[in-house]
Amino acid sequence: MSEDIFGHLLKKQLNLHNISGKKSYCYMKITPTPLKDLFIIEPAVFTDNRGFFFESYNAAKLEAAGIHYNFIQDNHSKSSYGVLRGLHYQNNPHAQTKLVRVTQGKVLDVVVDIRRNSPSFLQHFSLELSAENKLQLLIPPGYAHGFVVLSETCEFLYKCDNYYNKSSEGGIAYDDPSLNIDWVIPKNDIILSEKDSHNPTIDNADFNFIYNP
Repeated sequence: MSEDIFGHLLKKQLNLHNISGKKSYCYMKITPTPLKDLFIIEPAVFTDNRGFFFESYNAAKLEAAGIHYNFIQDNHSKSSYGVLRGLHYQNNPHAQTKLVRVTQGKVLDVVVDIRRNSPSFLQHFSLELSAENKLQLLIPPGYAHGFVVLSETCEFLYKCDNYYNKSSEGGIAYDDPSLNIDWVIPKNDIILSEKDSHNPTIDNADFNFIYNP
């Protein structure tokens, strides 16, 4: 599902959360997406003639919204236009929740639900993340994740609630026709790593996620 289709939900259903019940000057807006357990996080940004300030992460405010994760690893990548990283996941018991954002440039961020028995199994959601809009996407275990860089360069950050484990990592071909993902930029502009260029289609991918309502 595209950002355009979801735009009205982002405007109408964003919920204001604070932990004291009083007015908060560092609130966060949190809204569910059409895919279960996948959330958009929008921080309050305060600007003046010096620049800006915002809370990029606040565990208590997420917990107040019923979102409970213990992030233990931060990752940071830099990529140029057309670089596509994905679609990636780590199987259980090393599955990862990710909280992703962009600090320079912009990307199209894409997730695919790969939890068997999920009502949205094999459906995908995409959202533009940028240094300008400062949106974040909270991605639970059971989703394959990838992004493509839309700007000249991009710096991409994500928090993880589990450590990287090479033996459990998996991938899905970004251009699997059964997923029908629109990556926005021309296919000839896409740059893949050697590993991602050999990712299997969804029918041949090895993943062990089961949806539990």
